[in-house]
Amino acid sequence: MLVELRAENYAVIDHAIAIFGPGLNLLTGETGAGKSILVDALALLMGGKASAEVVRHGAEKAVVACVFESTVGAETILEENGLDSEGNEIILRREILATGKGRVFVNNQPATVAVLKQLAPELALVHAQSEALSSFDQAQQRLLLDRFGGLSTDAVAEAHARWKDAAGKLDELVQGEQDRLRMVDLWSYQHKEIEAAHLVPGEDESLETEKRVLANSEKLYAAAMGAFEQLYEGGASAEVALRAALRNVEELARYDGRFTEAAQQLESARATVGDVGSSLRDYAEGINASPERLAEIEDRLALLDRLKRKYGKTIAEVIAFGEEVGRKLAEVEDRDEILKALRAALDEAATAYRAAAAVLSAERKAAASKLAKLAETQINSLAMKVRFEVAVTASEKESGWTASGWDQVEYRIATNPGEPLKPLDQIASGGEMSRVMLALKVSVEESAAKPKKKTPTPRTLVFDEIDIGIGGRAAEAVGQKLKSLGRGQQVLCVTHLPQIAAFADQHFLIDKCEADGRTKMQVRLLDDRARTHEVARMLSGAKVSETSLQHAAQMIAGSR
Repeated sequence: MLVELRAENYAVIDHAIAIFGPGLNLLTGETGAGKSILVDALALLMGGKASAEVVRHGAEKAVVACVFESTVGAETILEENGLDSEGNEIILRREILATGKGRVFVNNQPATVAVLKQLAPELALVHAQSEALSSFDQAQQRLLLDRFGGLSTDAVAEAHARWKDAAGKLDELVQGEQDRLRMVDLWSYQHKEIEAAHLVPGEDESLETEKRVLANSEKLYAAAMGAFEQLYEGGASAEVALRAALRNVEELARYDGRFTEAAQQLESARATVGDVGSSLRDYAEGINASPERLAEIEDRLALLDRLKRKYGKTIAEVIAFGEEVGRKLAEVEDRDEILKALRAALDEAATAYRAAAAVLSAERKAAASKLAKLAETQINSLAMKVRFEVAVTASEKESGWTASGWDQVEYRIATNPGEPLKPLDQIASGGEMSRVMLALKVSVEESAAKPKKKTPTPRTLVFDEIDIGIGGRAAEAVGQKLKSLGRGQQVLCVTHLPQIAAFADQHFLIDKCEADGRTKMQVRLLDDRARTHEVARMLSGAKVSETSLQHAAQMIAGSR
């Protein structure tokens, strides 16, 4: 539901705020007061085309903004575009600079017009005089038919995903075959080179350590043996000194128990010195000052460095590269079997898609016939005499397969006797288009409200000057249909007719005034008394009489 709409320096609007409610929200006012300007502002927030001409004269920029109640679908779109949600609301803002440039914000985060267009079907469907078909392309026509028939595209979408996946894998294999064949010799060489090296993860690090030892074997031997002699060998070694000290301390401990622990500590130190000395001696004896082994290690490290320069930064990466090349070679060798399996999978997926799409197409054609009859009756009750058809054309070629089926859905209408049926975008006027859309939405929502059907969508519906060319009973019928539609979802409508205005749940008056030599537009929510006066003005013109006031009160009471 649309909660709030704001506009600043937009066309003749200085600053205007409208707080909308559930049900039927009607906008009235004198001709030229700017009622359609608000609808155009909302169309901009649904991704409509912007122009510098909408910037109020003398202002640097125009700003339009609105607040919608959020939906699950809208939250998903925000997440897919990396935008944060704002609780249960979605805030849209659009700035149009006098230079023609503009900026878009969603929940106060920079966004694009493309995001607004993605959100539009979830939030509002605007039927403005200038944008009557902007949000009612063939995709929306199909969605409306599916909603009327309570049809699900889940099975077709799942089958389409499997078919696309199978086709993609087959195309990848076939398209890349020439490249693969050209690369076979290179892959074979790379695989053999890596395989012949018999690589072991981390061996370069252990070889580097061994190389350092071999290259400095004399220094290491001298250091180890020198430390061994100082600790264990020789008359002045640490072990000899500790042994002598231990004898003296043990003598003390015989007479004074306070030195017992000290004797134990010296014994432990002597044992430690012995262990370290043994380790140093073993290390020195194990040093192999072999020039042959050093040369062997250097050759091996040179090989490893060459492989790492070619295939990866580490031995592990080189091994992984070799395994990947081996997999590619295996694929080339097993190509025929793989190709056969992929083609079988594609045929199976295509058969499943055809079956699911055919079932959905038959259901759509049955629903289309029912919707056409019901919508034609509804349209003709709105001061029009038309023939209406919902055409479902199946495109069974693979080029026409989509996740929603292979059908093209088109609504066609003939607005005058003897004329051929034509697509909706070729009908005469925006007013007729608005009435057709009203009749369609009423037909669909009344059907959707029945048992076993989906509940009405939360989307806001906007109709601009739906009453062009009608009056009397037809106008009352339009009002009744708008009221009926408003019971299930929010409706905004611009009207000139009192018969329609009487049905409002919220009635807004749009008027102009002059301040400081400039024309300004105002938006006012009318209370019961002001609403009665406005309906009376619409009945009798500029001069409101007591009779028109009574008539207006009766009309409003009757609409309830």
